[in-house]
Amino acid sequence: MTDVYEKLAKHLDNLPASYPATNSGVELRILKHLFTPKEADAAMALTMFPESADVIAEKLGKNESETEKLFYSMSKKGLIGRLGKEQNKYMAANFITGIWEYNVNNLDEKLILDVNEYIPQIWGKNWAKQKTQQHRVIPVSKSIPVEMNIMPYEKAESIIKEQEKIVVAPCICRKEQKMAGHGCDKPLETCLMFGGNAFFYEQNNIGRSVSQKQALEILNKGIEEGLVLQPSDSQKPFVICMCCGCCCMVLKNLNTMDEPAKVAATNYYVIVNQDVCTGCENCEDICQMGAVKVDDGSAVVNLVRCIGCGLCVTRCEFDAITLVEKEKSERHAIPANTIEQYMNMARERGLM
Repeated sequence: MTDVYEKLAKHLDNLPASYPATNSGVELRILKHLFTPKEADAAMALTMFPESADVIAEKLGKNESETEKLFYSMSKKGLIGRLGKEQNKYMAANFITGIWEYNVNNLDEKLILDVNEYIPQIWGKNWAKQKTQQHRVIPVSKSIPVEMNIMPYEKAESIIKEQEKIVVAPCICRKEQKMAGHGCDKPLETCLMFGGNAFFYEQNNIGRSVSQKQALEILNKGIEEGLVLQPSDSQKPFVICMCCGCCCMVLKNLNTMDEPAKVAATNYYVIVNQDVCTGCENCEDICQMGAVKVDDGSAVVNLVRCIGCGLCVTRCEFDAITLVEKEKSERHAIPANTIEQYMNMARERGLM
């Protein structure tokens, strides 16, 4: 008889972001750590489309009141998603981005070790092969040339100014790396959540509400600290992450690749004016991908490693580095919204 956790793992693997099997079974250890058998069984009744408890109960042949109690409890534990004000609706959550991040306040050493063992395997099996990603890279606004006509969804400030509800939450990557004795001292409270995602974080006490002004201040602080801006991969993102190369699960795995620029969802890169560059090394110090190196007194950009974050442009005191937009044929097609993003991911994995 197939174990309930094996069934749940397969269920999660049929969601857009995937949850592939491994030889070590680490993916099952993670689920056993997070879900009780009853919760694991219940989670398999959900899809990515929100449903109320009465609909779920009828589908399962269960009592509505008990179903509501169980699924609300599971959503509060960060095992599934929840939407709604007057009536709760529940949906399946991807492991990443989703269940893992929802448990930012429930970390322990064993869970951290297991997830750090597992993420590179998800990366190798699926994420590195997909066109549509969980996150994309956008340049910091100070790096964008005045003459460049950039879309609002490619500027963090514009994204923030469109939001009515914003919550800031701790970066799970830096938090878990710090708990494991690694990582860095970059700011922790840097993940900006929007819309329904923001309400979920606030109601689950894993984030605090902030104004647009406060969100912009947090953004500017992150940029000053040299963090890469990574919103979710849609024109209407539900989150902007601010990431470092030493902790971020995306940047860390990109860094292991010979040509990360071919995998990263980005539409930009930088070039250096050798006649102006003084070889000060500020750009080399700030680059999270090791894409800029000073050689013979001048900076050189390795274009197969440059992900177009623009941080090096902001650190150059001599205007020697310029952000450039990729040719139209090479640009990343950004989904219109999260639904399109997830449908694209599912389609690319052959699930549709």
